[in-house]
Amino acid sequence: MYNLLDEAWQPALVAADGETERAGVLRLVAEAHRYADLLVETPTQRPALYRQLLLPFVLDALHELLPRDAEAWAALFRRGRFTERQTERLLGYGEEHRARFGLFDTVHPFAQVPGLHTAKGETKSATALVATAAQGNNVPLFSSRTDGDELRLDPGEAARWLLHTHCWDTGAIKTGAVGDRQAKQGKTTGNPVGPLGSLGVVMPRGRTLFETLLLNLPFKKRVLPEDAPQWRCADITHRRCADGTAHRPCAATPAWQQRPATGLLDLWTWQSRRALLLPERDGDGGLYVARVVLAGGDRLELTPDDEPHTAWVIDTRTTAHHRRRPTTGRAGTEPAPGEGPASGAADGAALKRPLRHVTGRAGWRGLNALLAFAHAPEVPDPSARSAGRRHETTQLLMTLAEARDELDPEYPLRLDLTGMTYGTKLGHVEDSFHDEVPLPLAALRYDGPVRAALLEAVLHAEELAGAVNRLDGHLRRAAGAEPVPPLAWQQPGERLLALLGPLVLALLRDLRHVGEDEEACDTRLTHWEGAARWAAWQVAEELLGTAVPGVVSGRRVQLNNGSEQMFRLSTAEAAFRRALGGILRRLPQPSTIRS
Repeated sequence: MYNLLDEAWQPALVAADGETERAGVLRLVAEAHRYADLLVETPTQRPALYRQLLLPFVLDALHELLPRDAEAWAALFRRGRFTERQTERLLGYGEEHRARFGLFDTVHPFAQVPGLHTAKGETKSATALVATAAQGNNVPLFSSRTDGDELRLDPGEAARWLLHTHCWDTGAIKTGAVGDRQAKQGKTTGNPVGPLGSLGVVMPRGRTLFETLLLNLPFKKRVLPEDAPQWRCADITHRRCADGTAHRPCAATPAWQQRPATGLLDLWTWQSRRALLLPERDGDGGLYVARVVLAGGDRLELTPDDEPHTAWVIDTRTTAHHRRRPTTGRAGTEPAPGEGPASGAADGAALKRPLRHVTGRAGWRGLNALLAFAHAPEVPDPSARSAGRRHETTQLLMTLAEARDELDPEYPLRLDLTGMTYGTKLGHVEDSFHDEVPLPLAALRYDGPVRAALLEAVLHAEELAGAVNRLDGHLRRAAGAEPVPPLAWQQPGERLLALLGPLVLALLRDLRHVGEDEEACDTRLTHWEGAARWAAWQVAEELLGTAVPGVVSGRRVQLNNGSEQMFRLSTAEAAFRRALGGILRRLPQPSTIRS
């Protein structure tokens, strides 16, 4: 009943005419070249659909037929669609595992536990799945729905929000299901948020669904024999049980464990919750979901080093006591010759953890991390809160960098950035993050002029914001007030960064057309600096023009170090001009001084 392989449940945008079409999984993957993108209710659903369903379906079906090196990968990418043999295998894989994709199947409900129930038979509203719906402590601002309103999800919506829950669900206390031996007094405590909730998700996207799938399937991956997506975990478990060997738990039971992922397929389809959709029929006989059972599920022991959809921050000052637990290797990959243990596995190593997006901060401001390659020199990040840290880009971007020369240099690659912020006790969603950054392929060359130009522009944008903030602080002290605290959203530097955002995005798109031409990069960067100086002066003029009369004569202020300094309008403007001259060095500096 309602098989996700065939039912037209997922809306997608047709590449040829821009029309919306609904399709099942088999059509989406077999005809992936026909679709431009998936259509979702909220941006955080997109990585959930790819990771929990489409990517593991393709990887598990085609892992023996997928390219193994950059040249073969690029050839398939340029072809623009799966080969006939690959398409036949995708369809055959669907038929082989058809019984595991029934959304409301009584024996193998997809991504659920059959018969899941609590000791008292309680159920929850479908709002327990919907991150944007009002429920308990999770009440979105301006929500028109209350906790008591019934929410009816059609089967497609229920499937999307179910996969979203496995990736992004809130943490803390969860219902204890019958059969969960670790539940106490009808609940489990200490549940972490969904595995994507601890990441700043970075997902490359192409012009078609096919290209996006390939961009997220690194050609260096090898599927291990014990690795499998959640819909095959029961088969793997039973087979290994017969041999008497250790096995991972089956996600189709109420029992759960804290454990590491066995490989990429396991990681992508991680069942962080035990769930059951309870379908009903309306007056016309149509299916809908208004009630669910939702309990705690598997807990990821640590984020593996080969997690492909996140960049990393490496803290070189962390003591051994706070380091990550050691890993047994990079699941699903072939280690490089001489490769040692994972980062942070031994004393003397640095702590490596996923880099999360900062809510309210534009995605382009994190380009220094997204373009941090192993052999590239570290770039200063003036927006960082502390020193002693360096960054490392995502596995997918490192892999794509190897195939860059095989692709059209003007290819319109996009990076889809998503994240979630939770409350202090993890029991509610506080905010979500989404942004899209165009990225020239030439920027993936660690020693190329395009990467250098982009990082210089981002660095200068942050430095200009700092100069504007210092100007504001100088004028405030001259008027007898205290400066705005650091990192506060009221700082005028945030207004400047908002003005610079469209200019940086335009630079990113423009640099797609310069290739490796260093002179063309310099020309475009000089034009960007001119626009950036105009934006900086636009904000500075507002501050100077609205200054109270007392700031002209100024005020002598005693600083925290005991010294005294004179603050007045003329010295504030002069310092700002010097700062601009030191940052935007490609431009001729004006000699006029404000009277």
